[in-house]
Amino acid sequence: MHVVVLALMIAMLLAMLDNMIIGTAMPTIVGELGGLNHLSWVVTAYTLTTAASTPIWGKLGDMYGRKGVFLASIVIFLIGSALSGMSQTMGQLIGFRAVQGLGAGGLMVGVMAIIGDLIPPRERGKYQGMMAGVMALAMIGGPLVGGTITDHLGWRWSFYINLPLGAIALFMVSAVLHLPKKRARGRIDYLGAGLLTAAITAMVLVATWGGTEYAWGSAEIVGLAVAAAAATALFLVVERRAAEPVLPLGIFRDANFSLATVIGFLVGFTMFGAVMFLPLYQQAVQGASATNSGLLLLPMLLGMLVISLVAGRVTTRTGKYRMFPIVGGALMVVGMFLLAQMDTGTSRWASGVYMTVFGAGLGFLMQTTMLIAQNSVEMKDMGVASSTATLFRTIGGSFGVAIMGALFTHRVQEVMTERAGGAASASGAGAEGFSEGAAQLDAASLAKLPDAVREAYQHAVAGGTHTVFLVGAAVALAGFAAAWFVKEVPLRGAGPAPEAGAGRESGPADAG
Repeated sequence: MHVVVLALMIAMLLAMLDNMIIGTAMPTIVGELGGLNHLSWVVTAYTLTTAASTPIWGKLGDMYGRKGVFLASIVIFLIGSALSGMSQTMGQLIGFRAVQGLGAGGLMVGVMAIIGDLIPPRERGKYQGMMAGVMALAMIGGPLVGGTITDHLGWRWSFYINLPLGAIALFMVSAVLHLPKKRARGRIDYLGAGLLTAAITAMVLVATWGGTEYAWGSAEIVGLAVAAAAATALFLVVERRAAEPVLPLGIFRDANFSLATVIGFLVGFTMFGAVMFLPLYQQAVQGASATNSGLLLLPMLLGMLVISLVAGRVTTRTGKYRMFPIVGGALMVVGMFLLAQMDTGTSRWASGVYMTVFGAGLGFLMQTTMLIAQNSVEMKDMGVASSTATLFRTIGGSFGVAIMGALFTHRVQEVMTERAGGAASASGAGAEGFSEGAAQLDAASLAKLPDAVREAYQHAVAGGTHTVFLVGAAVALAGFAAAWFVKEVPLRGAGPAPEAGAGRESGPADAG
């Protein structure tokens, strides 16, 4: 069982590590391929196809068996990685990143669903720490590995590095993962899948482009929002009539499942916002190095890892979990509120404590929400449950980054106008220029600016992060309120007496 879980964690690391590595390599990629105006599409194409394919991968696994579908997603991801590394133009890179994202959608869902098949919910807490550790490793190691690879081997190896890892995962999954084979019980719901893809695509584009590529009130954003609403409405109509719906609406009748997806959406909203703006604050205000940006999140990730381990062990020993979303929601609210208090005089020690509190909240929530979602459905819908929970968290993250980004930019421009005004314009670094290139304003860049402009920038960033973290605290408060309605439904599976072998026996039998 441990070998199987190790193989699944390697596959999970593939999907999570990719964006972290690529972010560091992007300036070099643009320098060689050009196409700066299409830079955002390198990330957007990956995010779009990942989100849009997530529910479909889950349903395919439910219908045709998890192992074959999971292996197919790994192969597609590796093909996309190899082609991305061979790209000669920015257009090719964007297209191949879309292929890579298509496979990544299946990687995340496959890992969660296979664990749901193999390990009863009561026993699953033992593995929560491992999953949290993989996430921490990706967030910390990604930027460091990406910078090292780009500097010494070239940016193309940022994609090629996936190939040996993927080959190991393919070999291990093929050799040691044994699941019962399934036959399709009906035809694939192509119309439902198409409408769901259209709705998700439109929603992600609204979140990605709103306030950046286009104004929120522009015809493009309004049109996409209308398209998303129309596709969603048609999708609901089609799914009620489909013989084998790609997303069975009946699973939302379970209150715990619906609450888990809502809480997951809110967790994604706050977590991705924090991950985006915390390094920016520490670079621009506290003078930290951009090269070690992953290490800046270490207090948050350690808090998440330790608490996830503790929560998992307690769940396995007692079978109780309802208190974790409540406590986690409360800690997220407190953590976000503390982060909102950071200003130009906040020490790194103090910000580290604030991040630890926030990370502890994530540790109570990240895997617990997935556990609740999976425990709320029948085994035959495990893939759909896993993909739906993952999808809501992904969309929550997209909206969090977009909305917080727009608020951050607006606040930064206000503070820059108030504090710098003509001085910033004279230095060629006005408010708009700052908002467009804030991510590049590391300690070295700031040191070259006039004192008045540098101080204005630091106050602007502090003001912007204050605003977005207050919004994050309000969103986390909604998650805390929702957590009180979660019911303590007994977890499937044995108590703490049986060890890993029992999980191996009971999981596939239930899955069949």
